[in-house]
Amino acid sequence: MTGDAREVDVLIVGGGPAGLAAGAELAGAGAGRVEILEREQEAGGIPRHCHHGGFGGRLERAAHAWASAAGSAYAGGGTSGPAYARRSVAAALDAGAALRTGVTVTGWSGPRTVETTGPTGLERITARAVVLATGARERPRSARLIPGTRPSGVYTTGELQQAVHLYGQRIGTRAVVVGDEPVGHAAAATLRAAGVQVVAMVTDQPPRPVRARNRRIPVLTGATVTALTGRTRLSGVTVRHDDGRTATLRCDTVVLTGDFIPDHELARRGGIVLDPGTRGPAYDAAYRTSRPGVFAAGNLLHAVERAGFAAQEGRAVAVPVLHRLAGTEEPDGGGRPLVLDTPLRWIAPNVTGPDGARPPENRFVLRTARRLPRPLLVVSQDGRELHRQRLLLPAVPGRSFTLAADWLDRVDPAGSSVRIAAV
Repeated sequence: MTGDAREVDVLIVGGGPAGLAAGAELAGAGAGRVEILEREQEAGGIPRHCHHGGFGGRLERAAHAWASAAGSAYAGGGTSGPAYARRSVAAALDAGAALRTGVTVTGWSGPRTVETTGPTGLERITARAVVLATGARERPRSARLIPGTRPSGVYTTGELQQAVHLYGQRIGTRAVVVGDEPVGHAAAATLRAAGVQVVAMVTDQPPRPVRARNRRIPVLTGATVTALTGRTRLSGVTVRHDDGRTATLRCDTVVLTGDFIPDHELARRGGIVLDPGTRGPAYDAAYRTSRPGVFAAGNLLHAVERAGFAAQEGRAVAVPVLHRLAGTEEPDGGGRPLVLDTPLRWIAPNVTGPDGARPPENRFVLRTARRLPRPLLVVSQDGRELHRQRLLLPAVPGRSFTLAADWLDRVDPAGSSVRIAAV
């Protein structure tokens, strides 16, 4: 690759909540030249087209807790997503970080050297530390292997929100939402705001309690979408129930929600080890990946958590990055991988870290593939129990729950993987 070559102190790839928060924190702490690269023309990430309230600090956390209990991600209060995104951009710029939009990182040409293309052409940028904050994306219909024709009227949540809030497009009249997770309820609220009737929500999960305010939308549980019908425009969605019954729901719009995966292509190209559960980079409590000097934060690590959680990680990653710049970084002690038993899906962080390192709020974040009523979480290594914790509420798919990290001091750094089971 030809092109200009430059050096910076910290390079942050991704201008969403995590990347912007990391940039603001590092620049404000005097980390030197801090540069944020964003491939979109406007920074801010997913919140740019989430027009519901509840974003921002304490208000967002309270709204998220309310929404999780209610079965809805469409909580009011707080600031809107676009306002939150603008505020995040302003914070990074005010702190002294450089923000470049319309710049795509295409690959690596060294341990901490990336290749980019943008309005000024090709570049090679070498940094003393790199923070990957590339976020997550929804899998489209093709990745979900849903058969049928290829009509218009098929959206992911992000496509729907952009069509309604950014471009003011007409959506349709009758919609089916595939998914009963918080993001599915956010999609339903976006549809209602666009004047679309939501005729049903479809989920393969078993029935669960639903808050009264959401009962006006029928929820088909234990059901799977097997086909889409229609030629130029969607005309129906065929579903199959667990007992073998099938039905076709008449609609002209379908929104596929909740199936998020980390945007990990750049990490993969760099040979960074990925965690099989999250499908993002394997990382420890100091946000270190398997490549020295390359850190990661936000929904690249765990698709997908709220914007405030990603921003919190962006601020937290600044501490180990500053230690690296100062030459006081803890040596890599060969952290132990965290392995989950079925039906637990993933845990973040997923590698034990250096001495004294703890995840945010001294808690690990986990998700499950099926509902677990008040599970007992047991942590063990080589047959030795390290910790047990009873959850006070059910663990349900699509919502995170936490595990205290007090047991980290009891991990044998020379032992095998740490295993976590729900019994």
